[in-house]
Amino acid sequence: MSYLVFARKYRPMLFEDVVAQEHVTTTLQNAIRNERVASGYLFCGPRGTGKTTTARILAKALNCSEGPTPTPCGKCSSCTEITSGSSLDVLEIDAASNTGVDDIRSLRENVRYLPASGQKRIYIIDEIHRLSAAAFDALLKTLEEPPPHVIFIFATTEPTKVPETILSRTQRFDFKRVSAIDLARHLGNIAEKEKMVVEAGALKTVARKADGSVRDALSLLDQIAAYAGEKITEADVIAALGLVDSQLLFDFTAAIAARDSKAALGLIDTAFQAGVDVNDFVGELMEHFRLLMVLKADPELASPLGLTGDDMARLTEQAGYFQIGDIIRLMKMGADLNYDLKSGLDHRLVLEVAAVKMAEMEATVRLQEILTALKDPTGTNGRGDLFGQSEKKKG
Repeated sequence: MSYLVFARKYRPMLFEDVVAQEHVTTTLQNAIRNERVASGYLFCGPRGTGKTTTARILAKALNCSEGPTPTPCGKCSSCTEITSGSSLDVLEIDAASNTGVDDIRSLRENVRYLPASGQKRIYIIDEIHRLSAAAFDALLKTLEEPPPHVIFIFATTEPTKVPETILSRTQRFDFKRVSAIDLARHLGNIAEKEKMVVEAGALKTVARKADGSVRDALSLLDQIAAYAGEKITEADVIAALGLVDSQLLFDFTAAIAARDSKAALGLIDTAFQAGVDVNDFVGELMEHFRLLMVLKADPELASPLGLTGDDMARLTEQAGYFQIGDIIRLMKMGADLNYDLKSGLDHRLVLEVAAVKMAEMEATVRLQEILTALKDPTGTNGRGDLFGQSEKKKG
């Protein structure tokens, strides 16, 4: 028997299984209970957040032999056919490869036919924004007055590219990016089912790398399991995915705070020797700066960040090294660095120049500190480096 990857093995079969999209699944379940199912839906959101999966569950709920029901049985012929992708009543179309007006005209011809075995004929069109303007126009009339046995479910990662005429004829649901906390919890449940022992830090690292995508998180866990086996540590995750060690980020930030260009360049060399991907390093560094900025601006916002106690203490300490203006300037340098990396110049050169600029950056001085120093001509308020020198020269 062929191996079934985690992303397929643990694909949700019920609305309750969809991760962190209760605002969508609850509404759809209530619509089925109250017989208020619309003829057209638009599911929007980042990749891997459950749009197509929810569309399939909705199709099962409407065509289940016990339905329409908010909890499809998953055992009848209709449910099993939809799960396997062989149902004649549920047609999945990839708009990226069927973009033309002829494809939509063919669809318009097919909507006339009644369902083969279920109660509804359901069209799931993925990446709907990829359709051509003519194809959208051809779809418009059918979407406005569809036959009573037809339901359209559109999915897209770019709703701004979907014409207003389509948006106004569908019920829109926005799938949110799944938080690192929810993703780590979901991965932990799957690891338990697979009888794997995974460190909490490893789960959080995978969740952070997945960037809100459940599918990406499962694929990464699958990859790491192939590398490390049934016992997975945070070090295994870093090694398997070629990630940036968090200690490197803390050390680099400390070098910047100390204005130590030599140390910063040495850490860049360490990163290259370890084979760290430059883009990953810059991305992780920007995220590190973001955490510092949030903690500096309002420590109360720390809880949604999903940080461990040790990481929280270390980040809080480093946030104390900077004014919030310094952190924002560092993030601006990081954004410029991201742009420069695409210029075709040597990546190491670009990164080293940026490291030195960050380390040599002048600290932000607040207006209140300037006023306090001006009131103290002797320079005894701890700002002798800025104002004491000028007083000495005058003497």
